[in-house]
Amino acid sequence: MRSDRTPLGERILDQARDRPAAPALVWHGQETSYGHLHHRTQAQRTRLERVEPEFDRPLGIWAAKSPEAVALVLACLCDERPFLLLPTDLPSDTATDLARKAGCRFILPATGDPEQVHTPEEWTRQRIPDGTTFMLTTSGSTGRPKIVPLGGAAVGRFMDWAGPAFDLGPGTTVLNHAPLSFDLCLFDIWTSLAHGARVVLVDPEYAAQGRHLLKLIVTHEVTVMQAVPMAYGLLLDAARAADTPLAGVRHAIVTGDVLPERTHAGLTWLLPRARAHNVYGCTETNDSFRHEITGTETHRDGGLPIGSPIPGVRALVLDDNGEEVTHAGTGELYVCTPFQSEGYLDRGLRSDAFLSHPLGRDERQWYRTGDLVRREADGSIRLLGRVDFQVKIRGVAVNLAEVERTLLSHPDVLEAGVTTVPDPVAGRALLSVIRRTQESELTSLSLRRHCVQRLPRAFVPTNFRVLDEALPRTSTGKVDRTALDRL
Repeated sequence: MRSDRTPLGERILDQARDRPAAPALVWHGQETSYGHLHHRTQAQRTRLERVEPEFDRPLGIWAAKSPEAVALVLACLCDERPFLLLPTDLPSDTATDLARKAGCRFILPATGDPEQVHTPEEWTRQRIPDGTTFMLTTSGSTGRPKIVPLGGAAVGRFMDWAGPAFDLGPGTTVLNHAPLSFDLCLFDIWTSLAHGARVVLVDPEYAAQGRHLLKLIVTHEVTVMQAVPMAYGLLLDAARAADTPLAGVRHAIVTGDVLPERTHAGLTWLLPRARAHNVYGCTETNDSFRHEITGTETHRDGGLPIGSPIPGVRALVLDDNGEEVTHAGTGELYVCTPFQSEGYLDRGLRSDAFLSHPLGRDERQWYRTGDLVRREADGSIRLLGRVDFQVKIRGVAVNLAEVERTLLSHPDVLEAGVTTVPDPVAGRALLSVIRRTQESELTSLSLRRHCVQRLPRAFVPTNFRVLDEALPRTSTGKVDRTALDRL
């Protein structure tokens, strides 16, 4: 196996040299072989030399998913050019601002003319960390999006772990559900291609359609998949309607959010031969914890355990007083991984996020996740929500994630989001917006009863909105709380 010192682009081109006829990508039913992907990549490399002849200058890329976009990213990887992946749902002004901050002079679509970015010369010469390849963006759910540069060596170490961990290789077919700009693609596109697997790309236009996802998985005989819990809920409903469990899937990775109880209860039927994994990680650190899901474990408050640190990862839970939680208790999660970024490109943003060991026990760089977790008596860790998603309602501290988990525990709720809105009496009040399952007759009244029976009074939303369509999501696939009050 290639070591983490071998550039990712070379690992993928090795597959093209050794197995040119082998399938690399599936898009809208059409296969692209490794040899054809190599050909497209070489054409993109020629294009990049015309657009930006200086290889050390970063390039912005509009990350609209397609085989040509994969070839464009691969061209940057082959030339070891740093690049910024811009989510396609970003407002134009925000995308341009991020490109300037990264020092880009151009933003490129997969095909067509590049867009020139009027970036001050001193910004184009700013120093990004040596060895930077991918530059990803955070969702901006707690402020403006931050740029996360990832070093090629860190990405290589992740791939060396993830490939064998999930049996990736020739003959494996992987479903890529996430947008191209999302960090999940480090696994289901780039790690998969580096190990010679075939990747089925899900068109974002159809990513929220359960029947479409079911058809892709069955038609192309997907064996490994990774997606946010919402996708598994959609699949479960579609598969039950068609009486078609996914018997060919061998590994199913759930990540990005808490798995609702109704979806957890149906996984054994949906994936009868698969090992199901609950994986936790951040854009800044990549995967950190893994828990193998069983059909018999208890889905308690806080959902399923996020598991144990994967090899090379260290973790620490600190309470409100900065003391380590070693037994049962609640606190904020800190991690140190072999795969993490060295820090945000703009170090003025959350300058406390990347830090030395909080208790001074080693010289490594740690990451303060901002995630609130509970350590159980048996040592398992459960994700409760965000430290910064605590709000005050009538003087009571309310965790929005706890309210969302309660809503998701209702069997007819597919998605849920909770935010606050102005209230003339209380100052702020809770608004919940949910997407109900197909053919459900769920109402706001029955939802209120469900919450009253399970939550303290202050945690029960004042307003309920019940929808049949998908909730808005951030660029990283999570419910966009900032958009809920406009629905």
